[in-house]
Amino acid sequence: MQPKQPQPPEHPQCRQVVDYAAAYEYATVRRGSATQEQANERLDFLAVRQRLLARTPSIHAVLDESCLRRPVGGKSVMLGQLQHLEDLAQQPNLMLQISPYELGEGRPLSHPVNLLTLPNRTMLGYTETLQRGYLERDAETVATWAGNYDRLQVEALPQAASLALVRAVRKDCENHAT
Repeated sequence: MQPKQPQPPEHPQCRQVVDYAAAYEYATVRRGSATQEQANERLDFLAVRQRLLARTPSIHAVLDESCLRRPVGGKSVMLGQLQHLEDLAQQPNLMLQISPYELGEGRPLSHPVNLLTLPNRTMLGYTETLQRGYLERDAETVATWAGNYDRLQVEALPQAASLALVRAVRKDCENHAT
C-alpha cells in the first residue's frame, strides 16, 4: 500500500509526536468538543496508525505551511514536532512537501485526503470529519481526488525547499518563541 497524504492546516496525525497530538486532543476536551475518554481513544488510535505507517514502503505527504507555523502545545512541543518533521523528511521512504501560503485559495485540496494504492493498483481515498472516517471506493471520485493531489504536488515546494522551510521555522521558533 502506498499512501499519498495532502493535508489541511494541522499536522496529519500520523506525523505528530505524542506531545503535539496530546496537546491538540486535550484542547478538544477543554473546549467541551470531546470527552477525556474520546481524546485518549484518538491518541491510542494514532499510535496504531503510526506503527502501521512505519511499515509502509513509501509515503508522500504534502503539508500546508500553516502546519509549521500554528503554535500547538507551547514552544517545546512545537520544537519537538518540527524536529520530528525534519527527521521524517530525511527517511528514504518518505517524501515530504510543503504547500506554501502563496497558493492561497488556489490550493487544489483544502480538506485532508489520503490516497491509498493497493498492491493490485486499485486506488482508494480516505478522509475524515470530526465525527468519523470515510473510505471512498468510487473510481471516478478517487480519480478526481488523485488529479487534485497531483496538481498540489506540482505546486508545492520541492522536497529540499520543504525541508529547508521546516528547518527555518524550527530555528525561528528556537530564537523567538516563548
